Amino acid sequence: TVHSIERIRRGRIQEMGSPAKKTTLQRYLSQLQQHPLRTKAITAGVLSGVSDVVSQKLSGIQKIQLRRVLLKMIFAGGFLGPVGHFFHTTLDKIFQGKKDTKTVAKKVIVEQLTLSPLNHLLFMIYYGVVIERTPWNLVRDRIKKTYPTVQLTAWTFFPIVGWVNYKYVPLHFRVILHSLVAFFWGIFLTLRARSMTLALAKAK
Repeated sequence: TVHSIERIRRGRIQEMGSPAKKTTLQRYLSQLQQHPLRTKAITAGVLSGVSDVVSQKLSGIQKIQLRRVLLKMIFAGGFLGPVGHFFHTTLDKIFQGKKDTKTVAKKVIVEQLTLSPLNHLLFMIYYGVVIERTPWNLVRDRIKKTYPTVQLTAWTFFPIVGWVNYKYVPLHFRVILHSLVAFFWGIFLTLRARSMTLALAKAK
């Protein structure tokens, strides 16, 4: 019919006038704007999974332990990403998005005294009980011995990351930057845990 032909003609004109296909980065940024919580959660999960694969390879594991990778992705995607999203959003509302030196310092202090120690403690519990399936009493003893050192080590450089994040990075990118840093932090923690295990084995 005439109307059908007209619709087809208009469709072709729109296709000819439409912009080129979006790049992967553009599509990702679009998802980040439209679905920030979901995108940050998926990003945190994927980066955590890749980080663990790299950690396993560097640790000398021949066959990748997929269960461990999946469980780490669940923790990062189900907890770290969403909690980070709401934490940064709430913090920005409390301080009204200010980026002056005094406000940035306050944000860093709040983050390092709340979210940072909580994340590390919960991860160590999750890793021992869920991933390694270690009895709670052993996990508790290990946390007592290693948690202070892990947290003190984190405080040597995560405040710098926080300063850069709050001073220069837009709100919707802050969880992404933290996930990227956590990618390398996860590798460090895995290799450190492995070296401690080997040291204990030699001491016996």
